[in-house]
Amino acid sequence: MDTDAWGVVSSYIDTTGQWHQISDESRQALHRTMGLADGQPPPSDDPVRVIRSGNSTDMQRKGRLRLENGDDWHVEYWIPGDVPLGYHTFYPEGSDATVRVIVAPHECRLPERMWGWAAQLYSMRSRQSWGFGDLADLRRIADWAKGLGAGCVMVNPISGVAPIDSQQPSPYSPASRRFRNPLYLRVEDVPGAAALGAELEPLIAAGRALNVGERLDRDAVWRVKNGALEKIWARGVNDEGFAKYRAELGRGLEEWGAFCALAERHGGDWRRWPEQYRRAESVRLESWPAAERRRAEYHMWLQWLVDEQLRAASQRIAIIHDLPIGFDPGGCDAWVWQDTLARNVSVGSPPDMYNTDGQNWGLPPLVPHRLRAAGYEPLIQTFRAALRHAGGLRIDHVMGLMRLFWIPYGMHGSQGGYVRYRADETLAILALESHRAGAFVVGEDLGTVEPGTRELLQSQNILSYRLLWWEPQPTREYPYRAMVAASTHDLPTLAGVWTGEDLAAQQRAGIKVHVEGMHELRRRLEYLCGLSGDAPVADVIERVYANLAQAPSLILNATLEDAIGTSMRINIPGTVNEWPNWCMPFPGGIEALESSQLAHKIAAVMKR
Repeated sequence: MDTDAWGVVSSYIDTTGQWHQISDESRQALHRTMGLADGQPPPSDDPVRVIRSGNSTDMQRKGRLRLENGDDWHVEYWIPGDVPLGYHTFYPEGSDATVRVIVAPHECRLPERMWGWAAQLYSMRSRQSWGFGDLADLRRIADWAKGLGAGCVMVNPISGVAPIDSQQPSPYSPASRRFRNPLYLRVEDVPGAAALGAELEPLIAAGRALNVGERLDRDAVWRVKNGALEKIWARGVNDEGFAKYRAELGRGLEEWGAFCALAERHGGDWRRWPEQYRRAESVRLESWPAAERRRAEYHMWLQWLVDEQLRAASQRIAIIHDLPIGFDPGGCDAWVWQDTLARNVSVGSPPDMYNTDGQNWGLPPLVPHRLRAAGYEPLIQTFRAALRHAGGLRIDHVMGLMRLFWIPYGMHGSQGGYVRYRADETLAILALESHRAGAFVVGEDLGTVEPGTRELLQSQNILSYRLLWWEPQPTREYPYRAMVAASTHDLPTLAGVWTGEDLAAQQRAGIKVHVEGMHELRRRLEYLCGLSGDAPVADVIERVYANLAQAPSLILNATLEDAIGTSMRINIPGTVNEWPNWCMPFPGGIEALESSQLAHKIAAVMKR
């Protein structure tokens, strides 16, 4: 399929096999979102060169290669194949321009074969939680899972959100993919908490009082936790670990601290801030008044606390993190990288048999040529942060590293079009960060997948993501390089399908349900488990996972919702207030999970 100089793809094939040609109007609109004038030529310089390890490359001129470790190599036109892995800089003779030279391994790391659980961490509260599943709860889940023979726990994105009264509920629309949400902190584990003495007791009581109710109240949790953390901070923090963390993360951490402090004063969307604060590069903490600088440092300290508690949880078992496809257009990452983003456009997916209008995720895309001009720094920082303390990483909509569906504002989903990225370069960077972190990568390759994409991912050791609902072949024929599961956060639970309660819930929410499709899922369960239509839910779930365990795939994943046989779905796409997306606590909390006999039965069949 033809792609123009700016990455706009002329046509695509949808999930039904139908071919679509992009209109001239849509192509021009996509160019405008990139800030291009009609007929504007692509840049003639090459700001970045990505090389696979062992390969040499012609730089077409002499110069000096400054390695990441500070060593200098003289270059006689060619960069040799024995340059070490890393991010280097080429200084050509007779020019002030530089070229970023990225040397990457040929593929990502592969995991050992294992099975594990998928957890919506925010929902996994215990009696010790403050109304919200936290990183101490993750440690507890990790110990429980390991005791059952599991090798990994996959968690929802725990990315950072603006520290405002109205907390973003969706894990897939964060303010930043580089930083994490302090809501996941266990306050009692914070250094200095014990020094509060009796002052801490009413705060603990107020936090644990939030464990009641059928809905998570993130806003209330944030108010109580933030109040407690502020009291600890006010007593003074003089920790060498925090100082080292600040030095390690540098300017990026300062940007996050500044964003949070400004968001508290002016709201969570930088586009509505006073003019003098709308450019991240113009905001310097050293020039702020002491009280305002101190507030930014407080939010930087919270990040260190999250990092330390996450590191502790990750020592129990391999934690698989989840990387969203994008970030909030009003959030920190968009503020910092605004010149790299396309304007007046959102990413999504084209219409298909399940979503006749397509999907618009409301997230801004990175412009391919601007991303390259930035030396891929936004992507590098994002991958590195997501892989920190990770055993593995699941990348939501991994096809976005190769091509991404853009929908200009004011246009229907059918009028959008695909924009292509340099897959050879984006996947090489991912391989380098995977290698450095010692972590494997799973690519969520569901939906509209371009021919050849899965083969390319397999060649890079990026595991495919296969669901029992949608795979036509027997589980014994699933691919080896894959993570397999029965369902995801956007799809019904096994109990929801078997009992029909998921269909009823969608209808109550006003969704135009594909009723026959839901009935087909029910029939598929009957076939997979080999039980009669009136069989108990627990028996069905056990049989389904016994079937799934026959897959030769590297990672087998069971959801904690199935471990207790709940029919409540985590998220219903297409709903806002019609369904409590991302806001339902795990029924009975971690205590119910730990006493679940069904969880032990699932573990027994998965271990085989």
